[in-house]
Parts: sequence; C-alpha cells; structure tokens
Amino acid sequence: MTFADIQGFAIDLDGVIADTAKFHGQAWRQVADKVGTEWTEELADSLRGVSRMDSLELILKAGGHENDYTQEEKEKLAEEKNDNYLELVKTLTPNDILPGMKKFLDEAKAKGYHLALASASKNGPTILKYLQLGDYFEGRVDPAKLKKGKPDPEIYLQAAEIMNLDPVHVAGIEDAQSGVESINRAGEISIGIGKNLKDADVKFNDTSELTLDALAKKLG
Repeated sequence: MTFADIQGFAIDLDGVIADTAKFHGQAWRQVADKVGTEWTEELADSLRGVSRMDSLELILKAGGHENDYTQEEKEKLAEEKNDNYLELVKTLTPNDILPGMKKFLDEAKAKGYHLALASASKNGPTILKYLQLGDYFEGRVDPAKLKKGKPDPEIYLQAAEIMNLDPVHVAGIEDAQSGVESINRAGEISIGIGKNLKDADVKFNDTSELTLDALAKKLG
C-alpha cells in the first residue's frame, strides 16, 4: 500500500491526540488511598490497558483487600474512580493536544481526508469537547458496541465503516503495540507513534513528526 491509497484516517485518542493516561493514574491513586493500598510505579504500570473493574481488582489485591468488599461496593469504587477521572478531564484545554496533532488534523481535513475516532474510551466525546476537536471527526466507534478489544481488528474495521471506506484505503494511528496489531489485522496501513512499535508500517518517534508530507515520504 502507498500514500496514494489513503482516503481516511482512523485515530486513537490517548497518546495520539492527548495524554489522558495521567488522569487515569491520578484517579486510581485516589481509590488506592481510600482502600489502603500503597501506590507504586509497578502498580500503576500494571493498570495500563486494563478494564476498569480488572484495574480495581489489581489495586485491591496489591493491598491484600480483595476479600474486603462486596461486588456492589466494588462497583461503587469503580464508579467513583470514573467520576474522579471526569473531574480531571474537565481541566483539559486545546493546549493539551499533543504537539503537531492539531496541525495534522487541520491539514487532513482541508485536503478532504475522512477522519474517524477509534478509541476504546467511553469518555472520548467528552475529551474531544474539552480539546475543541469534536467537529473534526465524522464519527467515532462506540466502545459499548464492541465485542472484542484491541488487538482484535473490530474497532478499526468499524472505523472504516463509519467513513464508508474499504479498509485498504484507511490508515490507523496508534501509540500502543496492541493498537498497531489491531490496525494490521484489519488490513489497514498502520502508523505507529512512539518507540518499540516494530510491527507498524510507518513509525514516528512522536506526534510532532507526523505530517502528510512526512507520511508520503515514508510510504512512497
């Protein structure tokens, strides 16, 4: 596949458009403090890419509290974490868009490329609202309707459907290996942001390097 094949971009949110992972960490730390689990860097790393309830279980287990709460109490703790997270999200402004991404989205939109959000975050629309990027995307994949998460290709196949494009005309942008695998399995061009994304068709060290011209040069 070449640059000329691309008619649309399916774009992940966290780590590509903005860094909201830090907010997840802060919100989970508040929960850990509440249940009496010591917050460590190792615990924080173990929560990356893990579902809300599974993350809570890891926090409880790390402090030896896995049998101290009923299922209903656990659900309330998970809900509290999300409330904490959403309060932090409200502090986002366009200044939190990762370097170069606003320019990339502007350029892609001006040149007629389709854009769809391919994020597993149910809070995607809220985050885009505070970043003032909601109008850039013609649609987003609804995470609640996904049967399988990344690295399954479902989310990127649905993004292609939203744009009414064949997957071969879609380029997906990701910062995680599981996301790159998801794009590849969907039969789309994979653009990896960051290091150690060995399976990406095209790699950039960070978002500031991503432009249509740079992409054209790498793909040919």
